[in-house]
Amino acid sequence: MHRGMSTATDRLSADDLAFLARPLHGFLTTAAGPQPPQPRPVWFEATADGEIQIFTGPDTVKIRRLRRDARASIVVATPASEREGWISVAGRTTVETDGAHDLAARLAARYWDLDDPTRAAELAAILEDDWVRIVLHPETVRRFTF
Repeated sequence: MHRGMSTATDRLSADDLAFLARPLHGFLTTAAGPQPPQPRPVWFEATADGEIQIFTGPDTVKIRRLRRDARASIVVATPASEREGWISVAGRTTVETDGAHDLAARLAARYWDLDDPTRAAELAAILEDDWVRIVLHPETVRRFTF
């Protein structure tokens, strides 16, 4: 029986960054105190300096929870058509008021075909709204490959 390999560090490796550059969904979980975690699928970007960032509305449940407790985690897994693998990043977050529109545009180009007029119009509508960036500063990075 082949066993998977799991490792843990406090930062993202070059291989992690390459994996996270793929157009995969991440599942973000915020600390919720006595409430059970409620992961949500999100678009994300791993920065060159090893942080994870997403954009969201300034008045979302995620932001309200992070203002109470700044801890969060994200898990990103391979598609079912590939060998099993995942990366989990946990740490403290900051909420930034700058750069969210640029992030949204980069992520839309990564996840959508913006030559499709419907998607281009959806991005234009997104860019008209107010957004903030959640930046996850890794404290624990776990990875698994099988």
